[in-house]
Amino acid sequence: MAEIIDGKALAQKVKAELVKRIEKLKADKGIVPGLTVILVGNDPASETYVNAKHKDCVEVGIKSDVIRLPETTTQEELLALIDKLNKDKTVSGLLVQLPVPPQIDEKAIIRAIDPKKDVDGFHVTNAGALFVKDDGFIACTPKGIIEMIKTTGVPISGQNAVVVGRSNIVGKPVAMLLLNENATVTICHSRTRNLQEICANADILVAAIGIPEYFTGDYIKEGAIVIDVGTSKVAGKLKGDVVFEQAAKKAAYITPVPGGVGLMTRAMLLENTVLAAEMYG
Repeated sequence: MAEIIDGKALAQKVKAELVKRIEKLKADKGIVPGLTVILVGNDPASETYVNAKHKDCVEVGIKSDVIRLPETTTQEELLALIDKLNKDKTVSGLLVQLPVPPQIDEKAIIRAIDPKKDVDGFHVTNAGALFVKDDGFIACTPKGIIEMIKTTGVPISGQNAVVVGRSNIVGKPVAMLLLNENATVTICHSRTRNLQEICANADILVAAIGIPEYFTGDYIKEGAIVIDVGTSKVAGKLKGDVVFEQAAKKAAYITPVPGGVGLMTRAMLLENTVLAAEMYG
């Protein structure tokens, strides 16, 4: 039976370390890290995420500011606000909660955020930095995934890693991070042939397609590390992309849903915000 990679325990450990770093920032430089989140419209899922982020910030001592804008906000209005916050020295990290309403171009909004405040790690400058192994902010979910894999004590180097999903937010950056750790990486997607066969050969499987319980036990290699990124609501319950009970019988390590990757994603956002304050004041 697989050992569970406990996202809650790992996130608490990260938070405890961040409290110390924040105290040091206050003592040494008189700086309190600040995270500003812009929420456009009233998407219930986004509202839940934003409230959770605010709670996390308060817990570790990050100054949290949530700016709520109406659904009818224009792109020009949002860009003007981003420009203002880019210049605000009390704002260490800045993010616009996605998705945004259809009248707003998501890419234009991400590009408008100062890369030095882009704690989501979505700006093309930070994405490019990851690609060439340069300094920059790493997207929170991929960053959290690598931390979770490392806690198993199993070296990533030389492992056969399979990432299912090619989004800019999870699939591509986590593949790049695994490659930077010297894994042999295969990226799979909706056009991939023989998906089950490829997954069943993976020492590390990252499932990030957003289809609940797609990956049965037949997709899992004996002794694999299984990272389930999926979070789909099914009959009011949160389900991952992996059939947990089947996968846990074959894997050596597995992340649960809930209580896995999501909590580490939030912890990495806090870490990126503190890092922004440390690097750029």
